[in-house]
Amino acid sequence: MQNWGILGGTFDPVHWGHLLMAETALIQADLDKVIWVPSFSPPHKQAMEFEHRSSMVQLAIADHPSFALAPVEANLQAIDYAIHSLNYLQSLYPHTHWHWIIGMDAFTTLPRWYRRQELITICDWLVAPRPSTHVQLDDIQVAQQLALQGMTIRSSLLAMPSVGISSSLIRQYCRQGRSIRYLVPEAVRIYIDTHKLYSN
Repeated sequence: MQNWGILGGTFDPVHWGHLLMAETALIQADLDKVIWVPSFSPPHKQAMEFEHRSSMVQLAIADHPSFALAPVEANLQAIDYAIHSLNYLQSLYPHTHWHWIIGMDAFTTLPRWYRRQELITICDWLVAPRPSTHVQLDDIQVAQQLALQGMTIRSSLLAMPSVGISSSLIRQYCRQGRSIRYLVPEAVRIYIDTHKLYSN
């Protein structure tokens, strides 16, 4: 049985906080691999074209032997939800135990996720702290269990520093003409500059 993690998100753009989250989950949960799944058509937000976001993730993880980009078919839904991507990955890798890697702020929205009852029975949840979130994981677990009609959620808090970098901050810096060096991997910074992303 393989032990794999999924890190899904818009990655608009990918940054060092995402990479630290993935690395922490890899070590803490003794994962064999982390699969990165950029949302093709995020259901709740507008985002840069998928091809750009996917390319930036590929550049960011290129030198890590345990990180991999999900096959594009995992993302190709008119409106892609987590359960769609996970079901597709399960069909590709049937003998795999899955861990969903997620930030605390997104984790608190889990009661509103599409087909959440099915999703939480498939995965363990590895939750990264967020600077803007001051609730304890136990409080979140209780709230989730109540909201999900008493279903048990297998979750663990990642032992990592909270990171104040966000994709929205990076996009803001780009619009303002400010440097994003050290906020993103250098290859991603060059890609953004070359393609003039987020400047308008």
